[in-house]
Parts: sequence; C-alpha cells; structure tokens
Amino acid sequence: MNKFNWGMRVCVLFLLWVGAAVSLPAQTFKTLHSFDGTDGAGPAASLVQATNGNLYGTTESGGTGNCSGGCGTIFKISPSGRLTTLYKFCSRGGNRCTDGELPVAGLVQGTDGNFYGTTYYGGANSCNVNGYNGCGTVFKITPGGKLTTLHSFNNTDGAVPASLIQATNGALYGTAGGGANGAGTVFTITPGGVLTTLYNFCSQINCTDGDEPNTGLIQATDGNFYGTTFAGGANNTCVYAGCGTVFTITPGGVLTTLYSFCSQINCTDGDNPLAGLVQGTDGNLYGTTFEGGTNACPNGCGTVFTITPGGALTTLHSFDGTDGANTYAGLVQATNGNFYGTMSNGGPIGAGTIFTITPSGMLTTLQSFDLTDGANPNAGLVQDTNGTFYGTTGTGGANSVGTIFSLSVGLGPFVATQLASGQVGAAVKILGTNLTGATSVTFNGTPATFKVKSKSEITTTVPTGATTGTVQVVTPGGTLSSNVPSG
Repeated sequence: MNKFNWGMRVCVLFLLWVGAAVSLPAQTFKTLHSFDGTDGAGPAASLVQATNGNLYGTTESGGTGNCSGGCGTIFKISPSGRLTTLYKFCSRGGNRCTDGELPVAGLVQGTDGNFYGTTYYGGANSCNVNGYNGCGTVFKITPGGKLTTLHSFNNTDGAVPASLIQATNGALYGTAGGGANGAGTVFTITPGGVLTTLYNFCSQINCTDGDEPNTGLIQATDGNFYGTTFAGGANNTCVYAGCGTVFTITPGGVLTTLYSFCSQINCTDGDNPLAGLVQGTDGNLYGTTFEGGTNACPNGCGTVFTITPGGALTTLHSFDGTDGANTYAGLVQATNGNFYGTMSNGGPIGAGTIFTITPSGMLTTLQSFDLTDGANPNAGLVQDTNGTFYGTTGTGGANSVGTIFSLSVGLGPFVATQLASGQVGAAVKILGTNLTGATSVTFNGTPATFKVKSKSEITTTVPTGATTGTVQVVTPGGTLSSNVPSG
C-alpha cells in the first residue's frame, strides 16, 4: 500500500463545470503580444493563471546568455496583454548556465505563492546532452522575479526534465529523461529542493514499460499519477523505438502500463504521444498523439483519445491535415464540458489550428493560424477564470518568433481552486475575477469561513461536513461556481 491511504481520508474534490454546448457562440481572437527576441522567443509551454490575476509562462529561447538565439525567459502578462520579463536565463555570468537554459516546460504556482519550473539544459553538472552543457534544473521563482535553483540534474537522477505539478501532499512531481537506464525517470522534489527518483523507465525487457516521458504528470482523483511516454511499450512498429504508452504510478513509485500505442493495425489508435493527459469530469483521461490515426500525414496526423483509469482506450478523432496535424500539446476541459486544444501543424497553410472537441468526439476547428497572427502553437490552452482562453505560438507574429493570444468563445466567468482536492481543514486558494466584496463561500452547499485577499484571490479552508461537488462564491456581481452538477 502506498503512503497515501486515499480510502481512509476525507478528501473533497473541487470539480469543473459540466454541461453540453448547444451551439458555438461568436468568438473573438486577439494577438496580445508578439515576442521580439529580447523579451523571449519560441514559447513552447502552456500559461498558468496566478492568484494575482496575471498569466505566467516561459519562452524556450530569446533573452540573453551564451545560447544560440538566447537561453530563454520567464514572463508575466496581464489578461489585457501587458508583458513583463521577469528573468532571463544564463544571466549569472561565466561560461556555464548554472541557473539553467531553455525552459521548454511551463510553470506551476505552488501553495506558497512562488512558481516552480524546469530547464531542459544548464545547471551545475556537466552532461553534454544533445550538444548542450548541463542536464537541466528545477527552479523556484518569486512573482517578483527572484530565481533560486533547487536542483541540478546529473543524468543518473535524470536529465532534460519536463513540467512539474504540485500534489495534494505539497511535494512536486515530474518526469525527466536520463536515469539509470537512459530512458527517463519519474521523480518527486520538495519545495526545498530534496529530490527522490521514484521510477526508472526501461526497467522491463525491450522497454515495454515505456521510454522517454517527455511530458508532465497529472494527479487523478484516485490519488495516483498518470502520464505518457513518447516511445517504448509493447509495440515496436513505429519509426521510433516503440510507439509510446499511457501509464499510472502511485505516489510510492509503483508503475503500471495501461496502454501501448499502435495496438491496432497501421496505428489507427495513434502513436508517439508528446503531450500529457487531463482527467475529465466523467473520471476518464483524455489526451492526444503526435502521429497515427486513420489519415496519412505521412505517418498519421495524430489523434484525440480517451482512456479509462483501467486502460480501455477509445480514439475520438483522427486528424487529416486540413483540421490540424502533429500536436505537441494536451487538452483542457472548459466550463462548457468540451475539450479545447491546439495542433502544431496543419490547417489551410500548415501553420496550425485551435480546435474544440466534445467528449463524444465531435471536432470543430476554431482558428487556423496564418503566420501574421502566429504559427505552430506547440503549447496547450488555459481557460482563465474570466472565461477566455489564452495560449502561445512558437513562431509567427510581427517578429516571426512567437506570440501570446487570447480566444473568447462566449463562456462566462467562474472560480477555480488552486489544487483539485483537499481534506477537511485544508487551506484552499480560490482564483477568480472581480471577487472583491464576496459575501459567501460554500463547498457543495456547506458554508466556509474565508478572506478576500484581492479581486482575484480568496483564501479559505475546507469546512467540516463538505463533500465533493460545487464550490460557489457569491459576489456583488452574481454567483460564481466551479461546477454545475449535471442532471
């Protein structure tokens, strides 16, 4: 049994709004910022909404440093488009980027208010991974821009780490390459920087347990973590060494392979997933694959799939190029119950698309990029509590090095909790818009004591008697909910 006995705990889940979209409302797309290189270039990760109401993110390159094209940046941007560069990597001088370089992954805001993230390369240890010096780092940065390096990977404990999540126990969890078998790891690290390797991939013959976990994890409602590997698995018919997997791992490090891609003829079920998963309000997991599916691209244009926690996979959509191709990004479930995502390529000129798909698989293309408004969106979307989606493109825009954009599809404001669940008595931060003057906070109908910290943040605790369900905040402008139970 793992150290989290979830069956013996009182754990309240804060669910998203569930519903069925009757029709697509009018939509508004805006380019909020075009990077110019000095303030960053090539953003490749999703944004995160912070408790102060701003959005925070990273750019893979740009800024300063000894790297070709710059070593990457951390930035914040207001919902209206005002950008501030908080940190430029490789800024400590010398010939080594001891503070890290190329922050390919995004950020997570911890319950302490600071942001945590990773860099692909750099750090205190020599590694020479893919021609770069350093195996990557884990860092902490304050909202004001003070960066602390928490850990430098040394390849034996991992290299080129992906994004982090904060679990309900307060620790951070993530994946990396390298490790004991050179096929990647799952690790946990405390906010203070103590790292523990939980699992080394390719611990089974022919890497049937997976290889190259290039994306981060999610913690599901059962308390376990779920993720994907780009390669490995039971099937070796793909261009790479294995077609990829979906796996689950307990907080104690026991890994189970749930699915090996290309289990169907010609990989019609997809292959080589490059994105993480999201748990839908129905309890199932949803994700994307980079290639595979029923259409040629030439190795398939990629798919959207759903998989049960027990491992039963259903392909919801196979892309055909005209509606997008080859995504690096995962999905986000919006307040209307549908999923939204981006395709890195495809569309009318091959510059990528934004799409929405219902849980049953009906897909609609919302935006086809045309270079002037951005191109190659390699990151997923985030739905701000104002109802609008925000995202980035890796190239295109006024200076051809990437953009930040917003997309409104007519969805209204809501509230969200910083963590998806919590025990009775646990501290909870509620994010929202125009929360000033709030008069009531309830957890599935149970009143809670609270404090309005700002117009975008309320602090509270899970009240005694609370059960899984809706978090509601009554404000002078109306009642905001984190979910509306379906009939």
